[in-house]
Amino acid sequence: MANNPSAEDSLIARYFKPLATDPGAFGLVDDAAVLSSSGDDIVVTTDAIVEGVHYLATDPPDTIARKALRVNLSDLAAKGAVPAGFVLTLALRSKEDSWLRPFADALGEDARTFACPLLGGDTVSTPGPQMISITAFGRVPKGRMVGRTGAKAGDRILVTGTIGDAALGLDLLTGGAAAATLAKDQAAQDYLIDRYRVPRPRNALARVVLAHASAAMDVSDGLAGDLAKLCAASGVSAVIEAHRVPASPPATVAISSVGLERLVSGGDDYEILCAVPDARCADFTRAAEQAGVPVTMIGTIVAGHGAPRWTDAQGHEIALRRLSYSHF
Repeated sequence: MANNPSAEDSLIARYFKPLATDPGAFGLVDDAAVLSSSGDDIVVTTDAIVEGVHYLATDPPDTIARKALRVNLSDLAAKGAVPAGFVLTLALRSKEDSWLRPFADALGEDARTFACPLLGGDTVSTPGPQMISITAFGRVPKGRMVGRTGAKAGDRILVTGTIGDAALGLDLLTGGAAAATLAKDQAAQDYLIDRYRVPRPRNALARVVLAHASAAMDVSDGLAGDLAKLCAASGVSAVIEAHRVPASPPATVAISSVGLERLVSGGDDYEILCAVPDARCADFTRAAEQAGVPVTMIGTIVAGHGAPRWTDAQGHEIALRRLSYSHF
């Protein structure tokens, strides 16, 4: 509990009450909210982002707010769920308006853009790193949520967007190898840093995933590692053609200095990885194009229980020593 409830109430009223537009939030005057199911299943997901782990202390507060919400929206999109609302927990060192105002404004803007209103939450003080935790709720038709367990041999493996941009953005911010490679290309640097700070959740594709995918998840800890998780959950394996993994122009340049492994294991992509039956691939791709989301077929689900195999353009196997970002 907060040491000074009146200070907490004032902070909530000033910055976050305007975001609580759903009637079930009761204007944040209660300590609980009501979320109507409307006969659908309610999908629940939660992610926390911690200063120094998921974002840098020097990152602008508006980008931190967007990242906190969007990483959860990305989970909902991969389940085929339509956003319904979220609850927010803030652990703050201080309550300075210069940080809270742009944070709250950006959070409110994204809440409106993605039709995912604030339902409630909590604020606490901390002497350590700041932490933002969001639990998001979504709706899917009863029994229809797309999980990780439905992939079958013969399914095609598709991924949205481009892979590795966020990892390279962090590499740039921390003075890694990509910084030297892209030193003379400020536009490329800005693009990659923005991809790290502000994910692009593919909620426009949720209904397409729901209609066509047999299994799906969002790519948060690295494409290689998350694919291994999906395969393990489904009791299958996969073959990935590494040269098909989509990369942005800046990433294509930077790969010479950081290597493929960094791109596919770095994390923070927040793209959708899914298994789609071969007969549905054309419909999936067409619907994704209509939704404005690029998708690429990168491999095939195969029978077996071994780790996914990665091959080059000549079919030779590529050994990956690292598959994903680890939180511990």
